[in-house]
This record gives sequence, C-alpha cells and structure tokens, in this order.
Amino acid sequence: MKPRKVSAAAAAALTLALAATACGSDGGGSDDGKKITVGIKFDQPGVGLKTPDGGYQGFDVDVARYVARELGYAPSDVVFKEAKSADRETLLQRGDVDFIAASYSINDERRKKVDFAGPYFLAHQDVLVRAGDDSIKTPADLNDKKLCSVTGSTSAQNVKTKLAPRAQLQEYGGYSECLTGLENGTIDAVTTDDAILAGYAAQDQFKGKFRLGGFKLSDELYGIGVKKGDTELRNRIDAALRKMVQDSEWKKAVEANFGPAGYRSEPPPGLSTPAG
Repeated sequence: MKPRKVSAAAAAALTLALAATACGSDGGGSDDGKKITVGIKFDQPGVGLKTPDGGYQGFDVDVARYVARELGYAPSDVVFKEAKSADRETLLQRGDVDFIAASYSINDERRKKVDFAGPYFLAHQDVLVRAGDDSIKTPADLNDKKLCSVTGSTSAQNVKTKLAPRAQLQEYGGYSECLTGLENGTIDAVTTDDAILAGYAAQDQFKGKFRLGGFKLSDELYGIGVKKGDTELRNRIDAALRKMVQDSEWKKAVEANFGPAGYRSEPPPGLSTPAG
C-alpha cells in the first residue's frame, strides 16, 4: 500500500513512522481509499489471465473490477495479485489481498478459514481430454489414467475418491502445466471446472486439440473470498454482485469471456448473504 503524499515539513517528521509501518502493511487498500488489492488467477484463460503486455482479462477480472468500482475505487486503483489455488486462504489471512475472485469454489472446509460473498457463478467439474482419445467416455474410464489438476484443488480428489479410485493423480502448480502434459501425451486427462477448461480449449494454440467430457461431475459455486470475520466487506461485495446481475453486466461478462468457446453458463446463482 502506498502512503499518501504529505507536505515537505510533515514528510521529515513522518519518515521514521512510515519506515516502521511499510513492512507491516497489510497489502489492502479499502481502508484508506487509495488502492485495493485483489487476488485473481494469472493462468486461466477466460477466467483470470495475465497477458504478455501486463494486462488482465477474464470473467473473474471483470467481476473484480466491477466490485472494486462499486466499493469506490477507480480502475487505476485496483492492484491485481496472483492467487494460486494453494495460496488463497493464506493470502487472505495475512492481509496480502482485500478480496479474492479466482474461480474460488465455496465449501465447508474453506468457510472455516475465510468468508465468502456470493456465490456469483455456477460451474460444473468436468474433464478435458485429447480430441482423438475415445478411451474416456465416462468418469469410470479415468481408472488407471493419468489425471492432472493443480495443487490445492479439490477436483482431482473428487474424481479419485468418488468416481475413479485407480486414477493416477498428478498435481502441478498450474493448469497450463497440465495442458502441456495433455498435449504431449504424458497426461491423459485434466480435471477442473468446465468454465476453466473451456477457456483453455478456446485458445488459438489449442483449438481442435482437446474436447470436454461433458460429465458435470459436481456443482461448483464460485464466491469472492474475504478475510474471516470481515462481515462488512462481504456484505458490500454481495451488494455489488447483486447490482452486476441486475444491470446485465454479469451476462455481458459471461458472453465476452466464455462465448467464443461455445460454452453455455448456468443462470446466475442466488446470493447467500444479505446486502447492506
């Protein structure tokens, strides 16, 4: 968090104080009205992606920007920080980010550590396989196959414990690594939410190479994560999400980010907490 500008006379007096507090900054911005730090994915096309020119795009990015605007922040005051699946709870607990919009599925285990606004999106767990691979037609066909997901994600564990116990689970740091393995044949299937998989499959370098299984293995309700106990911020974000749906910006964001892949989203899910 950058300190506000001060006069030359005050600057000298505040030098030691600023130096002492700089290292202890919580990384947020919602309290001082200057900057707000938002955790997103950097490697999920269609959902959250950092582009080669340093920009950011994707459905979650659009949602985060809309919410930040409703919280009173200009676009230039939004700072994006990478939120890998395994790091999301830690980022919130340490105060490194103000909120996280990063394909963050709400579940009971995560609710013990963080609070959620939303849900704002309903996805379904699915698998991505090579277009010419006809050996995986049902979830049971994943038995004895090399199944990839990212560290900290529940998707692969869901398959292994409930549907294909003999699946050979491979966990990588990011989905892009899973896609590379799928393309070169060292991985047989990648599993995560269908929206994420559709975003990857729609990339120019992957067009025609992969296909979705269409299994709908689970319902994944995406929420915006906030620090545990921050009820005020959670409710303000809920209010922003409600407005985004009501004024059709939610629908526009879905169509802009997932439409090119032919993906059809579910209607927006109801928000679970009161606004205000």
